[in-house]
Amino acid sequence: MITYEYPLNERIRTLLRLEALFEKVLHFVRAEGALEHHVALVTLFEILEVACRADLKVDLVQELERQRQILLSFRNNPQISEEALSGALYEIEQASASLLAMAGKTGQYLRENEWLMNIRSRAAIPGGACEFDLPSYHHWLNREVESRRRDLLAWVQPLLPIRDGLAIVLRLLRASGRPEELIALHGAFQQTMAGRTAQMIRLRLHGGAMCVPETSANKYALNIRFMNADTVVRPGQTDADIPFELTFCNL
Repeated sequence: MITYEYPLNERIRTLLRLEALFEKVLHFVRAEGALEHHVALVTLFEILEVACRADLKVDLVQELERQRQILLSFRNNPQISEEALSGALYEIEQASASLLAMAGKTGQYLRENEWLMNIRSRAAIPGGACEFDLPSYHHWLNREVESRRRDLLAWVQPLLPIRDGLAIVLRLLRASGRPEELIALHGAFQQTMAGRTAQMIRLRLHGGAMCVPETSANKYALNIRFMNADTVVRPGQTDADIPFELTFCNL
């Protein structure tokens, strides 16, 4: 099954982007090649760009506190595992404490590193990080693997409280909805929201389905068109009936 997620507000869109960027940077930090570590550093610059919103930490702390209060209301509920509840509360409290311990503007320590900011400005230019433009960076890329990885981890780790906080929020968001089995007749599906609120929509398709969803939604209606995946051979909306799974997610 392939899962497609469609955020319905800018806040969730930002969290999903950061989630993907953190996954990418940590993947390439674990690699050993100089090219992979270059991608890791460029991705770190992307994280810095997305996470620079002044209210991101505040938003995460407030949402984690809201979820903590909701979980506390389940105390002494015989249908809820006290062990699982305590574990979830501890995870939220640890994430909140780490976020609150982040001093100053997000990523300020990176902005104060003149060497990194020089690489960042050159990397924004196509081919701008070549060895003749940045000889000191070329030297760094040719250092020992562990030396490069140690530097990368030192630059990434202060941002990990954001990754941990958003991971909790997105996990709770994804678990908040109940999936429905539906069929898009001739590749089209429409549903009125009828007062239903959602922050994100999740679609799941069988991996063998040669189509991709195009989704649009507002507070009144949800529209999904399933487009042929092979747009070179047959562009446009598919004529087939497409079974799919739809989940409305809301915290």
